Amino acid sequence: MARDHGFHPVRITRIIDETPDTRTFTLDAPFPYRAGQFLTVKACGTLRSYSMSSSPDTDGELSVTVKRVPGGLVSGWMHERLKTGDTLEATRPSGSFCLREDTAGRPLVAFAGGSGITPVFSLTKSALATTARPVRLLTAHQNARSAIFREALDALAARHPGRLRVHHHLDDRDGLVTEDEIRALANGDAELADFYLCGPEPFMTLVEGTLTAGGATAKRIFVERFAPAAPEPVPVPAPTGPTGPTGPTAGSVTVDLRGDRRTVPQRPGETLLQSARRAGFTPPFSCESGDCATCMGRLAHGEAKMRVNNALDPDEVADGYVLTCQAEPTTSDVTVVYED
Repeated sequence: MARDHGFHPVRITRIIDETPDTRTFTLDAPFPYRAGQFLTVKACGTLRSYSMSSSPDTDGELSVTVKRVPGGLVSGWMHERLKTGDTLEATRPSGSFCLREDTAGRPLVAFAGGSGITPVFSLTKSALATTARPVRLLTAHQNARSAIFREALDALAARHPGRLRVHHHLDDRDGLVTEDEIRALANGDAELADFYLCGPEPFMTLVEGTLTAGGATAKRIFVERFAPAAPEPVPVPAPTGPTGPTGPTAGSVTVDLRGDRRTVPQRPGETLLQSARRAGFTPPFSCESGDCATCMGRLAHGEAKMRVNNALDPDEVADGYVLTCQAEPTTSDVTVVYED
């Protein structure tokens, strides 16, 4: 039987203002989880994933921290409408941005931009509580008012002198983060440390490129990326005749969403989720990185190969389930069904 990827009611027990545009929501949610994971919230007719800022090793309650995005549908609703005692619909936690097993005392070096500090804060607390690893952390924010968890991190560093070093970068004071700052935090440990990155894409691109140039290998760099919500697709009528990339033999993708079935020609390198959008559907999705299973569907015909799978169990894969954001067709005709 497939694992529970459904939505469950969770009650808000506390709301904490972290910064003028960031709030922590503490939830009565008895879900087991690992530091660095996230859960997916269903609200306003759409889905959003939010990382836990709590640690299962140091905190008695599960908490997510949400930064209000200008024009953000769900983050705006959560900030404006939710109050203590209200209920959210959320999945069980998932995600692979977690601490790797370490027996050699490898340094943990983390780079967090903006709200990217949320899972990194969780990882930092767990690493300090459950290992002897030294931790070095760079946080980057626009200014002091927007610096999420600044006081909490300083207090944590005071409790762990010699083990936790935190560098607070403020754009209005320091300019943009530089390669020199990144190299200084890496401190010559490119081949030894585990590096964790979370933040805006330009920030992560700079950090990852600098670390790689300094000798860090891909297996030691862990990146958390959450794709922005896709725009509403423009319905595309199903083509007739040989309009595919190689004519009528190019193959097809048939998508069944809540009983509505549409077929489009296959396109090389296109995932089943992308094909569903091209067919005019608005299919479920969240992280688009193969971590959350929000987009999972069942192959009713044909085969597909997933680029990444950090969410489905082997039994689920054997039963024909795929992460549609990661699955590319490997047969000429594929049918995927999104099940409730």
